[in-house]
Amino acid sequence: MIDGVALLEHFGLTFIATVRDVAPIASIILVFQLAVLRKPIGNWPKVLLGFVYVIIGLALFLMGLELALFPIGEAMASQLTSLTFLYDSGEVIPATIPWNEYYWVYLFAAAIGFSTTIAEPSLIAVALKANRVSGGSIGVNGLRIAVALGVAMGIALGSYRIVVGDPLHNYILLGYVVVVIQTNFAPKSIVPLAYDSGGVTTSTVTVPIVTALGLGLASTVPGRNPMLDGFGLIAFASLFPMITVMAYAQLAAWQAKRRESDAL
Repeated sequence: MIDGVALLEHFGLTFIATVRDVAPIASIILVFQLAVLRKPIGNWPKVLLGFVYVIIGLALFLMGLELALFPIGEAMASQLTSLTFLYDSGEVIPATIPWNEYYWVYLFAAAIGFSTTIAEPSLIAVALKANRVSGGSIGVNGLRIAVALGVAMGIALGSYRIVVGDPLHNYILLGYVVVVIQTNFAPKSIVPLAYDSGGVTTSTVTVPIVTALGLGLASTVPGRNPMLDGFGLIAFASLFPMITVMAYAQLAAWQAKRRESDAL
């Protein structure tokens, strides 16, 4: 348990570190605005207040990661893989636990991947922009659900990979083969958005929890190395949304053609 004084001290150190990290960004903006563009910055008080809000928000977010999200992810992975959870008190525990005994891990991974992606601010922003630019043909909720389903599938498959200990590159290579094939058949207007959808999922909400889950699994599953097996879930979270978004566009195009043929 952290007392008030230790919490304030922790916030102070995190705040100072955040100021140090944000300072280069502010310096670049000032140099380009004043030296290159040679135009004054309008409404200085509001801009300065905005930077203060950003720094405070980032400091609080980083504290939240360290004090809550990382421990929760690791604790859930540890509890879902413990022998007392997998087997009842009277059951015989095998020397090697089969992969199918970890089905709660896969279900939790899919659920946490879907829910964190739906709440991802960067995905919401991209979905709103895509809806506006496309004139409403790309639905905000449809895109968000398609991306979230991709992340859910990816995190579940990545958790399976950690459990069985398969090489990461086999899954990633096969996944990108599917992406390349889909790119040739998906509507061309959706391909750039599908590729960007893989990037917006790896942001402020998804990455901390997914990373903690991967490290927790690799630390508790017998025979796994956190450095070799604990990382890589983010790659799945970036890859599978590209597949699901293009599949969503292909399905929508197929349904539109079917309606046109039925009308004729």
